[in-house]
Amino acid sequence: MKKAVITVTNDLATDQRVQRSIALLREEGYSVTFVGRLLPGSMPFSPPYETVRFRLPFRRGWLFYASYQLRLLWFLCCRRFDLYWSNDLDTLLPNFLVARLTRRPLLYDSHEYFTGAPELQHRPLVRGIWGALEKTLLPRLRHMITVNQSIARLYREAYGVNPTVVRNLGDDYRPPAASRRELGLPEAAFLLINQGSGINVHRGMEEALEALKLLPAEVHLLLVGRGDVLPQLREQALQLGVTARVHFVPPQPYQELLRYTQAADAGLSLDKATNLNYRYSLPNKLFDYIKCGVPVIASPVVEVRQLVEHYGLGELTEVRPEAIAAAVKRLRQAGKAAYQPGLERAARENNWAQERQRLREVLRAATIR
Repeated sequence: MKKAVITVTNDLATDQRVQRSIALLREEGYSVTFVGRLLPGSMPFSPPYETVRFRLPFRRGWLFYASYQLRLLWFLCCRRFDLYWSNDLDTLLPNFLVARLTRRPLLYDSHEYFTGAPELQHRPLVRGIWGALEKTLLPRLRHMITVNQSIARLYREAYGVNPTVVRNLGDDYRPPAASRRELGLPEAAFLLINQGSGINVHRGMEEALEALKLLPAEVHLLLVGRGDVLPQLREQALQLGVTARVHFVPPQPYQELLRYTQAADAGLSLDKATNLNYRYSLPNKLFDYIKCGVPVIASPVVEVRQLVEHYGLGELTEVRPEAIAAAVKRLRQAGKAAYQPGLERAARENNWAQERQRLREVLRAATIR
């Protein structure tokens, strides 16, 4: 049986895009090894394929990236694979080197415009190192995919590459809905949700908390997932006096996450256009909201605006407390049913079946010998 290795720097359990890629690999007859890392808060993860989770002495910063690169390079050198699949720039170099050494195909999946990430905006040295790595490696890649047309265009303009776009859409399965009581949520609240593994700065949650002060007491905010800004948000909620209206839920397995999504009245996607990565983002959570029939309140970043306006998915807003509060009021006044035709159409026309076929074509092109 052909063997494939697919690598990330996260803890594996919540990465739905990569798990869908693995499902395709297995359909194509591959034995898969999924490599990432083990964090103190990592959920148990026991899929029907091999997983390797590195324990590293560092969790962030250049020491983390250096230790991960060395650990991954050693691991790849000690095993034999027929296909190397790298996810994001922080796993690319070891995969590139070993794939070249063994003359095996490499497929690169860039989930974002890596050097445009907000964490790098005020760190010119670090950004320069990652940029030099992109400039060196990307023009040498034969098979690359990314998540939307805007980011594909940025890569074309910067490096002359032509990535295939495979959007991060899920399948159409939804778990049975759970009552708010089962989930420990207030039954009478008008519930806003923001979810995912990137609840970080520049994603509008600070402003969303401030907007609660301008909204009736029955409006609550549900934050499901992890992110760098969560400790700050807990403190901010306390200072604003809205602690009872903000509900923090730790990361959940995907099907359980969707039960929280279905319980919400509106989904938030409030990325700020303060950096290239967020300006052209198309967050995974947006498609979860669509799948669950939840209207959205979103900032007008390029890809999100196009989708919301085209289908009538909800309300667009600037990322200011007053503007967010006004958008919530508009959505409440219109009623959830007003957005259902657009949400249903978007769900029909944007599905994993289409994206999977595109990904299958890239995979087969990469492995033709």
